[in-house]
Parts: sequence; C-alpha cells; structure tokens
Amino acid sequence: MMTDPIADMLTRIRNAGRVGHAETQCPASKLKISLARVLIEEGFISGVRTENTPFPTLVLELRYAEEGRPMIDGIKRVSRPSRRVYLGGSEIPRVRNGLGMLVLSTSKGVMCDRDARAANIGGEVICEVW
Repeated sequence: MMTDPIADMLTRIRNAGRVGHAETQCPASKLKISLARVLIEEGFISGVRTENTPFPTLVLELRYAEEGRPMIDGIKRVSRPSRRVYLGGSEIPRVRNGLGMLVLSTSKGVMCDRDARAANIGGEVICEVW
C-alpha cells in the first residue's frame, strides 16, 4: 500500500531522468497535475498529458540539456504525511542560491516559491527541485 503518492511521483521522475527515459507515467490526481504544470512553467519538464486507460494515468515528458543531462538534477519531497512543513510568505527560502525552487501548495493553488514570495503567500512545502 502506497502512503505518499506525491513521493512516488517524484521518485518516478528522478529514476526516469537518471536512466534517460523520454517520459514516465504515474497514477493521476489533481495535485499531481498541478505539480506537473508548475514543473513545466519553470522549465524542468517539457510536457504532461493524461491518459484514460483503465484508470487515469499522468504521462510526464522529461526534458534534457543539450549534452544529454536531465534538467532535474535533484528532486526531494519536503512535507511528508508524517511531518508536514508549512512556511509563511516571508519565510520562504531560496533553494541553491536561486538555481532551484520550492513548490508550495497555497490557498491560491500550487505555485513555485518565486510566485509565492512575490504574492507574500505561504503554504505547505510540497517539494524542492534543482
């Protein structure tokens, strides 16, 4: 039984990038689709689509640099079911001196740390990407 579907999605992205796959699949949910859209906006993945096979599936198209290195060097789950992490709008740190980003679930939806900082909105920290 899987207790953290977001961590499963992040692990699938990390593993597919390390072996050079063009895309990876995971079960779909509204939160995962929102998280994928933030990753597209920030340039970490190239596309996302849903397929309605026997159950809804999210297909993530990974993005690579010219030399074949994945755009996502690292991706880490921050807030877990056993330990939730919340930050206020003024407490949001910079990840890797601005080279990475945090993804937050706020009252205005899922957004990156830069947008949350600009709007001074806090929320639950979903993950850290660099």
